[in-house]
Amino acid sequence: MNTTPWKPGSATGIGSLPGTDPHEASRIVLGELPLLPHLPELPERGVGADIIGRTAGLLVDIPIEVVPSGYRVTAHPGRHHRRAVDLMRYDLDAFEEAFQGTNLRAEVVKIQVAGPWTLMSNIELVRGHRVLTDPGAVKEFTESLAEGLKLHVAEVVKRTGAQVVVQLDEPGLPAVLEGLLPTPSKLGTVRAVPGPDARDVLAAIVEAAGPGVIIHCCAPKPPVTLLREAGATAVALDVSLLRGAGPAVLDELGEAWQAGTSLWLGLVPSTDPGTEVTLRRVAKPALELADRLGFPRTVLSGLALPTPSCGMAGASERWVRRALALTRDLGKAFLEPPEDW
Repeated sequence: MNTTPWKPGSATGIGSLPGTDPHEASRIVLGELPLLPHLPELPERGVGADIIGRTAGLLVDIPIEVVPSGYRVTAHPGRHHRRAVDLMRYDLDAFEEAFQGTNLRAEVVKIQVAGPWTLMSNIELVRGHRVLTDPGAVKEFTESLAEGLKLHVAEVVKRTGAQVVVQLDEPGLPAVLEGLLPTPSKLGTVRAVPGPDARDVLAAIVEAAGPGVIIHCCAPKPPVTLLREAGATAVALDVSLLRGAGPAVLDELGEAWQAGTSLWLGLVPSTDPGTEVTLRRVAKPALELADRLGFPRTVLSGLALPTPSCGMAGASERWVRRALALTRDLGKAFLEPPEDW
């Protein structure tokens, strides 16, 4: 039985789109993905528009600045912090305007923020070390992100009247768990974060985000079980990266479906592949995954949701429209498969 906030047959985007116009981006998303539109991200605008700066702008009482090596904690909010806050406000204004202008308003909308471990591995403390290397800073950041996320969700609910689901982007989590992040000197690596510690921090943010949290990890070996244990309603992944996945990863995916966890399957290319792309072609990896895991293909109607393979910041506007339309049609096909499937 489907108990997710989003309707069966839904489809959505991962987050980023090309360009710098939030009004146009919002209109495209709401037009192509009416059942589950997402607040677009436009990283081409630069500082404060990328996923790290955007999420850092939500932190409560932790201002950030930009230094040559990236984002860093600072004592007082400056122009970089204000820019991140302002860009988010512009995006919300544009999305609200487009949302109110649609004839068929979505009951559920999605927002995206960097997950805590990706965020803390990409922001430095004053002395140049990553936030995640300091247990006290980890606690402070976790509490700040949880509070800021609650406020952000409440703001989107106020502006749209829709239920809001949160996608936590954790592309950096595997490196955090495996101890692969370089130290400031580049002569060593940061100590690996134990799985239980990573899970507990994620769980705190999942709880703050509310029901229907999606954790997105586009990696060849996403830690699916850890994400489920942290409370994720859905795990989003790039299916093309699973081609060489070993039995352990496949077992975790099968266990996720067995437990009723939704898998958001990145199936539609995020940039134009330059070859003919048909609905059947993009659906094939999902059908093969169900077969490979030993589930009837009907599992896709209730425990899968199609997305582009990843963010689409590098795509042309023409391909964005084509890819989102394919993604939408794929969601419908999961619910009512063509006879030749």
